[in-house]
Amino acid sequence: MILGIGVDIVEIGRMRKAVAKEAFVKRVFTEAEAAYCRSRGAGMAESFAGRFAAKEAVLKAFGTGLREGRLLDIEIVNDELGCPKLLLYGAFRDMAEARGLKHAWISISHAREHAVAQCVFEG
Repeated sequence: MILGIGVDIVEIGRMRKAVAKEAFVKRVFTEAEAAYCRSRGAGMAESFAGRFAAKEAVLKAFGTGLREGRLLDIEIVNDELGCPKLLLYGAFRDMAEARGLKHAWISISHAREHAVAQCVFEG
């Protein structure tokens, strides 16, 4: 059963400016996420934008916005094949358990100027 769906789109240029400020990166991205995005070289801004869009899509799938936790409690990692996976901590993990979340499907894509992500919660 589908428990929630969320989608978000981010302007890569705006993210490029935002991640130039380390305070923003530390407030929004886990150390692992930041390391992954920085490892992408010329595609760094696209990777940050895609992960930010994924986090926003997760918030929309929950239907709560950010009033329950922090963006650092939502982590987007890659599996061994490069597929994005969702890890939840704190209030968001508790909320997922309470709602019976069994799996979260995350998809991220980007083009020249935008990154988009979708999240589908299955329970």
